[in-house]
Amino acid sequence: MDLNSIKNKLSALQTSGQKKEKVDYTKCLWKPKQEGKYQIRIVPSKLDKNNPFKEVFVHYGFSKFPIYALTNWGEKDPIVEFAKQLRTTNDKENWKLSKKLEPKMRIFAPVIVRGEEDKGVRLWEFGKEIYMQLLGIADDEDYGDYTDINDGRDFTLEAVMGDIGGRQGLKTSIRIKPKTSPLTTSKVDIEKFLEEQPDILEIQRKTEFDKLKEILQNWLNPEDATDAVEVEEEETEVETPVKVVNDLPWSEEDETPAPKKAPAKNYELKTAVKKTKADKFDALFEDED
Repeated sequence: MDLNSIKNKLSALQTSGQKKEKVDYTKCLWKPKQEGKYQIRIVPSKLDKNNPFKEVFVHYGFSKFPIYALTNWGEKDPIVEFAKQLRTTNDKENWKLSKKLEPKMRIFAPVIVRGEEDKGVRLWEFGKEIYMQLLGIADDEDYGDYTDINDGRDFTLEAVMGDIGGRQGLKTSIRIKPKTSPLTTSKVDIEKFLEEQPDILEIQRKTEFDKLKEILQNWLNPEDATDAVEVEEEETEVETPVKVVNDLPWSEEDETPAPKKAPAKNYELKTAVKKTKADKFDALFEDED
């Protein structure tokens, strides 16, 4: 018997019901809060020296707060699996729903905000439109590597309020600086900026498979739900329900937002043997041999 393993297991079980220490997201994440111009510098990522961008996929519309897909951690996600099941049918409505159920891509990049260097590196969150612009600039040989610590370039980010798709919110635009500049002249700060960076998948809470499956089941059949299933989230200034354009989980150009209400249609796969709704739903996520 491995006593160390036994002790670790006991410790894990004893602490599993305890609340996770709250994370101050304002120290880890950054995005413009009001109209104005901001000067930022994208820093080389400590997670991947060759790519400063981290793509993550998020579920919206199932809970008050966004839910990070389990696929971000390399695990099976019941909502993603259900969307795949819908696409195996020939039903047009199923295909439409599967598209809406797909998690939306958000991108994070480590940045220094000029004038706020004392706050260290924070993660800037943005969507597909800004992402495409940043990739396009990186591909332009006239600019080179704008994350270079010696000869990189800052960006001017402008945030303005406006009506986009019927929503009032902040829309951001970026412009790269024409002149190169060092990240900082302090060797101490350079080491700090390159090593002390938050990891989005470490600071975000992971919803377990069974909990996420229950959320999906209640969303599909709200009349069968006895208790509302809410995802536990930290009450912070940053983690707020999606209301403004700056926070949109989908591309501002061409993607469809996640559904907010459960569909009227009963989405269940037909089976030869009579089963309860719960049995049919659980069968969708049985491991394949």
